[in-house]
Amino acid sequence: MLMSSSRIQIISDDITRLPVDAIVNAANRSLLGGGGVDGAIHRAAGPELLAECRALGGCEIGQAKLTHGYRLPARYVIHTVGPVWQGGDRGEPELLVSCYHHSLRLAAERGIRTIAFPAISCGVYGYPLEAAAHIAVREVRNFLASDDQIGMVYLVGFSRDVCQVYEQALQKM
Repeated sequence: MLMSSSRIQIISDDITRLPVDAIVNAANRSLLGGGGVDGAIHRAAGPELLAECRALGGCEIGQAKLTHGYRLPARYVIHTVGPVWQGGDRGEPELLVSCYHHSLRLAAERGIRTIAFPAISCGVYGYPLEAAAHIAVREVRNFLASDDQIGMVYLVGFSRDVCQVYEQALQKM
């Protein structure tokens, strides 16, 4: 653990190895796997995840869908499709807010107590990390303030640098 704030912890780890109720997949609209976190989750979960995702018919940007975790330590995967950064004036912040909102709401509805988020849209989708971290921390805090179903949210950085940006965002809130 790097930093904690009650029910939010920032950690540097491989999200596919976390023993939580659910991990969030920064997916593409097809839900059929891709690069980065998405590809790593699909590889670790095994072919059953791909088969279940095929039956879902994709996912719109800002929305979320739930599958089983299969070979992952996590029981579930919540797939959310973040926005591609296009300068910030094409609804990207609102769509990223929606990713967190829909993922957390889906988790609470399913009785999920522990959930881990990657840095949604910050890889190949190009969302500026500082802005995305601020949104992530704010939306998680706001959700947890009005919901006691979820016990712990992990914001998972794929590097120490990502975790430092999350830590700065958490300190500012």
